[in-house]
Amino acid sequence: MSQLKTTISRLDDLPSTPGKFKPDKHTPYVQRLRLHSKITFWSFFVAFILLFFFLTHPSVAPPSSSRRALGSDSWGGREWERRVSRSARKRSDSGLTVLVTGAAGFVGTHVSVALKRRGDGVLGIDSFNHYYDPSLKRARQKLLERAGVFVVEGDINDASLLHKLFDVVAFTHVMHLAAQAGVRYAMQNPGSYVNSNIAGLVNLLEVCKSANPQPSIVWASSSSVYGLNSKVPFSEKDRTDQPASLYAATKKAGEEIAHTYNHIYGLSITGLRFFTVYGPWGRPDMAYFFFTKDILKGKPITIFEASDHGTVARDFTYIDDIVKGCLAALDTAKKSTGSGGKKKGPAQLRVFNLGNTAPIPVTELVSILEKLLKVKAKRQVLPMPRNGDVKFTHANISLAHRELGYRPTTDLETGLKKFVRWYLNYYSLEKKKSAW
Repeated sequence: MSQLKTTISRLDDLPSTPGKFKPDKHTPYVQRLRLHSKITFWSFFVAFILLFFFLTHPSVAPPSSSRRALGSDSWGGREWERRVSRSARKRSDSGLTVLVTGAAGFVGTHVSVALKRRGDGVLGIDSFNHYYDPSLKRARQKLLERAGVFVVEGDINDASLLHKLFDVVAFTHVMHLAAQAGVRYAMQNPGSYVNSNIAGLVNLLEVCKSANPQPSIVWASSSSVYGLNSKVPFSEKDRTDQPASLYAATKKAGEEIAHTYNHIYGLSITGLRFFTVYGPWGRPDMAYFFFTKDILKGKPITIFEASDHGTVARDFTYIDDIVKGCLAALDTAKKSTGSGGKKKGPAQLRVFNLGNTAPIPVTELVSILEKLLKVKAKRQVLPMPRNGDVKFTHANISLAHRELGYRPTTDLETGLKKFVRWYLNYYSLEKKKSAW
C-alpha cells in the first residue's frame, strides 16, 4: 500500500480534454419546454422517493438507550464508545474529523487510510453486505485497523446508530461512500438500490441536518448519471435526465435530494462523479478484476461491442487519483449553515467530475492485462446487451482542476501494473491460508 503514503502528490500538467460544447440549436420555447419537463419529472421522482422513505422509516428519532442489538452484533457501551472516540481523534487542531460511510469498500478504504495518515480523525461505518465476497471487505477492515481506523458494523438506514455516533463524536465532515454499486445487478435486485442509494442517503442527511454543528458532506455520485448523453467529454453542465440504468437513476435522484437538503436545511454538500475507478483492493465485479481472474484460470472472457460494431471505452481512473480528488473536496468544503435542522444562510452546493480524461477501449485494457500477466486471453466478442451499460465514458475535469486542483497522473498501464502486483500477492496469500 505504498501508493497511499503520499495523499496529495505533485501535480503534473493538466491532460487535454478534447471535444467542444455544441450549443443547442432548438428555439428558446422548446428549450423552456424541455427544462420544464425535466424539472417536473425529477420533482415528482424525488417526491415519490421521499414519500417512500418516510413510509418505510417512521421514526428517525435519536436512540433511547446507549446500547442496542444490531443483527448478530451490538453497539454502544463504554468500551465501544472509547474505540469510536479514539479512532475519530485528530492529531492537530487544524485536522478534520470525518465519518466515512462504506469504509470497508474499495474507495472507502483508500480514503480512510489517506485521511488517517495525514492526521485527521476517521471513523468508518460499513454493513459488510454480500454483494461481492465479504472476505475481501474483512481484509480491508484489518488493513484499516492497522492504520488506526475503527469500522463500526452497521447500516446507514439505522438512524439510531447514526444519531449515537454523532452523540459520541462531533464530526466536522462526512465522506459518504456507502452505496449499492454495479449497473447490471440492478436488474436482479432493484430494491437494494433504492434502499441504499436513496433511502440510505436520505436517512444520513436527516441525521446530519439535525446535528449541532452540522457537518460538511462529500458524497459519491457517479459518471453513470450522464446516461445516454452523447456529447464528449461529459461536463457537469451537461444534461443528466436520461439515465440508462436504475443504478444511474438512483445516483441522479441522490443529486436532486442533495440539492433539496442544501436548499432547505443549509447542508454544505459536494457530489463527486467517479469515472470507472480501478486499482489494488478493488471490486471483484469490475471488468479489470474479473478479466484478471478469468485470464489466469484460462477461462474465456466476454468483450462487448456497440450495436454498430463500435468500440466500447471507459475513462479508467486510478484509485490514488480519486483519493486526491476526495481529499481536496473535503479540504475545500465550506461549513454548513444550519443548526438543529434550521437553515441560517445559503450553503455550498457543488458537483465535480473525477476522471482521467483519457477513454481507453476495453480491448486495449485486455491487451495490457495479457502483457502484465504473460497469458493470452481467450476473447469472446459479443454485442452489448441492454442491461444499462453505455458505450463510452469520458470526463471533462476542468472544473475539478480549477476548484480542487485535481490532476490525475496515473496512466492505465501503470495503474494496472500496480493492481496485478497486488492481485497476485493477495490471492497467493489467500490460497496459502486455505491450504492451512
